[in-house]
Amino acid sequence: MPEPAVLLDVKDHIAVLTLNRPDNRNSMTDDVLEGLRESTARVRDDESVRCLIVTGKGSSFCAGADFKSGAQREDSTDRGYRAPNERSFAMYRPFLSMLDVEVPVIAAMQGHAVGGGLGLALVCDLRVANATAKYGANFTRLGLHPGMATTYLLPRLIGLPRATELLLTGRIVTGEEACQLGLANYAVPGDQVLAKARSLAEEIAGAAPLAVRWTKQSIYRNLDWDPVSAAHDEAHAQSRTLETEDAKEGIAAMLEKRNPRFRGC
Repeated sequence: MPEPAVLLDVKDHIAVLTLNRPDNRNSMTDDVLEGLRESTARVRDDESVRCLIVTGKGSSFCAGADFKSGAQREDSTDRGYRAPNERSFAMYRPFLSMLDVEVPVIAAMQGHAVGGGLGLALVCDLRVANATAKYGANFTRLGLHPGMATTYLLPRLIGLPRATELLLTGRIVTGEEACQLGLANYAVPGDQVLAKARSLAEEIAGAAPLAVRWTKQSIYRNLDWDPVSAAHDEAHAQSRTLETEDAKEGIAAMLEKRNPRFRGC
């Protein structure tokens, strides 16, 4: 029997959620998405948890969409018609559930995080990067509009000029560069990422739990924080770009490990 796609361990008021499909780069397959949704629900219901760490096994924190199986999520339990934008949003919904966790969430990005995988890190409160791993929102390089509220979150985290450059170019940066940009709080060697995240979690867990929860609420409330609505808006644009020839070419080029030839159609 295969191991669960997502592992959850709670000890000393700290929960560690681990994406456990390293052979598939912890991409957004149905079992990973469902496992993450169930695990975040368990964390929300566990009153002993004071901080959550999200990490992955293997060389990738999360590779984003599993383009081998499709860039949208099909739900076999959905008996009605689901519009393309709804299928796009359905893939991101379990990752967005991280926003419902009341305690602070730390992304321990032990490996690469690209596309929707970076989006998972962006909905966390703090981020620890692997100094030499690769991070970025590479959507435009695939012929796609960004998803996962990336166009909303990234400018708020690193500022409009830098975010605009990264989003329009689809550029990938190292963890060290991500830290310099403000995308990550820390960049450390890969084998130290989880330890650094745990150290931060222990600091948070050592503070007054009600004060921490309410402080987190105040931070985001006063930012007019609404990434879920932004993710819905992005899903419309992303589903339209999925219909283009450029998207087909961009995804094919990525899978074939070659440079894409975009034609603007």
